[in-house]
Amino acid sequence: MLDKKTKQRIINKFKVHENDTGSTQVQIAILTEEIKQLTEHLQRHKHDHSSRRGLLKKVGERRRLLKYLQKEDEKSFIDLSLKLKLKIAKKMMDDEEERKRQERELEERDKIKATEEEEETTEEVSEDEEKEDKK
Repeated sequence: MLDKKTKQRIINKFKVHENDTGSTQVQIAILTEEIKQLTEHLQRHKHDHSSRRGLLKKVGERRRLLKYLQKEDEKSFIDLSLKLKLKIAKKMMDDEEERKRQERELEERDKIKATEEEEETTEEVSEDEEKEDKK
């Protein structure tokens, strides 16, 4: 758990506007600091399983908030991840780029299929017209 001074210092550093205490950026920064402290604690106390469970919950919460921030405001997401030096953010950005690349490939395949189907339909229509003309 963070003491008041540390928490206030983090809020002041990452706030989005003057009275900001709970924006996504502030929540992620606070969770990051709590995760660091819990990690240090668990390195000294390896058998403290309840703290380990709390750490995992905090990591999951931070991941959800990061995913939300990435979806809503990618520029803030990148700035925050650079300030906090988060490894998970780099992985999330790579995953997002991969997802977008796959979507583009699917769209291109669909366009190619549609073009091929259109050409086939045009060929069939012209063949039918030729048969009509011969009669």
